Amino acid sequence: MIIGFHRIDGQLCCDGIALEAIAAEFGSPLYVYSAAAIEAAYSRFDRAVCNGRGVVHFAVKSNSNLAILRLLARLGAGADIVSGGEMQRALKAGFAPEKIIFSGVGKTDQEIEAALEAGIGQINAESLSEVERVLALARNMGRSTPCRLGLRINPDVATDTHAKISTGKSDTKFGVPAAEAADLYRLIATSGVIEPAGLAVHIGSQIMVEAPFEAAWIALLDIAEGLREDGFDVPMLDLGGGLGIDYRDGTPADADALGAAVTRVFGNRPYRLGFEPGRYLLAEAGVLLTRVLHSKPATEKTFAIVDGAMNDLIRPTLYEAWHRIEPVSDTAGAVQPTDIVGPVCETGDYLGLGHSLPPLQRGDLLAVRSAGAYGAVMRSNYNTRPFAAEILIINGEARPISVQQTVADLLAQDRIPPELQ
Repeated sequence: MIIGFHRIDGQLCCDGIALEAIAAEFGSPLYVYSAAAIEAAYSRFDRAVCNGRGVVHFAVKSNSNLAILRLLARLGAGADIVSGGEMQRALKAGFAPEKIIFSGVGKTDQEIEAALEAGIGQINAESLSEVERVLALARNMGRSTPCRLGLRINPDVATDTHAKISTGKSDTKFGVPAAEAADLYRLIATSGVIEPAGLAVHIGSQIMVEAPFEAAWIALLDIAEGLREDGFDVPMLDLGGGLGIDYRDGTPADADALGAAVTRVFGNRPYRLGFEPGRYLLAEAGVLLTRVLHSKPATEKTFAIVDGAMNDLIRPTLYEAWHRIEPVSDTAGAVQPTDIVGPVCETGDYLGLGHSLPPLQRGDLLAVRSAGAYGAVMRSNYNTRPFAAEILIINGEARPISVQQTVADLLAQDRIPPELQ
């Protein structure tokens, strides 16, 4: 079987199934994922980076559909979560509590208490205030919890990525300064109410080279080694995620090079290592299908107005991100500059600007590539537009994995008070 998205006899297919047939059955806009492509990416990362010395905690924020999570749990992954809602999703999808890591700068008391009660594997605190709050809530439980408390470090490392997804510099909200880390870790370790989990770092997303990872890990290791010399247990180093893909052609970053960096930094040191990939595993395993409503000539370009919009895929508008866009069926004609825009009432509503595409007609189906991560999970109902549905191709079958919303579903969530009846 051909895995992922490939052309067969002039038709773009997913795991051998024509996307035109899938859209004809389920409509558009529509997300389509390949289970086989997810499995292949997971195996590639696990072999190259983990290599028996670490474990994957999938970044749930990149795609939180329960079917996707269940697939990854069955492959052996744990879960990296950043909210109480994601914790509930991870547990429902079948992740063992002890394989869940809870990160994020703004956990509420209710979320912390729920994590302690569930006995998840690790909470990563990101400030003195949060450390003190977790310790107080753990003390108030009146009984021990298997949950451990880790500490996220801000290593002040720059990355060549979009500013909105860079998280390792000192001017971002994430983690504690390296200079304060040892004292905070000692506070956790001597608290008597919760066991220390270790140290964590995450410097951003969509990073294509290993050098910034290596710099951050060296800073993390320096703190860990100092703590161990002082007699404190540092059982795990959570090394974060962020490995990206080239959206221009779909090529993933070099996981083997990242694995080599792991070896250079940590060698045979006795730490359990954790990794939190998201985009690397999911991006190329999904597409957004959208159909042309109108073709509108303009000065020096053409607008292809499609039924998908910024509420379905916000990345181009939010991050100026580029996604490959191509006709699902081979289309004849000379390519021309084309902006693929949606129906939402904003100039910023586009899926792609300046693409070179053949002439498009009403009804033509387009595939927005590399949409498996940070796509459906970031949808909105702006302009009272229902969510696009999601389909998973698994074992040769196209299976719906989310319910197609309707406008009636959206209206049912609102309430009119008696005074306005």
